[in-house]
Amino acid sequence: MQGNELRMRINSKIPSSFCVSVLQLFICLISINILIFTSSPVFAIEDCTVSSTGVSFGTYVYTTPSPTNSTGSIQVSCSLLGIVSLLVGYDILLSSGNSGSHSTRQLQNGTNSLQYNLYTNAGRTIIWGDGNSGSSKISDGYLLGLGTIVRNYNIYGSILSSQNVPKGNYTDFITVTVNY
Repeated sequence: MQGNELRMRINSKIPSSFCVSVLQLFICLISINILIFTSSPVFAIEDCTVSSTGVSFGTYVYTTPSPTNSTGSIQVSCSLLGIVSLLVGYDILLSSGNSGSHSTRQLQNGTNSLQYNLYTNAGRTIIWGDGNSGSSKISDGYLLGLGTIVRNYNIYGSILSSQNVPKGNYTDFITVTVNY
């Protein structure tokens, strides 16, 4: 409620003749941003959400000499709350899943497991994790204006070849964290 009162107070301090031309309108908007940034109390000014499409490898054949590859995606959607524009930045981190390690993740079926990993690049050379222990995180930033911006990030998955395991459904649960 104080945020609405704050905006009303700012608008009432700017004379209507102040925002007549395009240049004056720009100055008017800058004045509003300065007043909002220096006013108290501080409120959240951006809102970001995350969704994902999982990596599904399909049928794994251990006699195939090459790795089994697949892709998924993460979508980050950010909206601005009450300001004309703002530079937004965030990091996307992936957990290690069942294995407890980013270096070799495991798809599990009971006590059986398949080694696999998730990568930030199509060449599958940069392990996507939390930025520690040899893994990398995705960092992004952009100028957020009016409306919502959605960014998509591909997840590149790969199961190592020649792993002779019993038939079954193998799964892992990865947590996606977006710090902004």
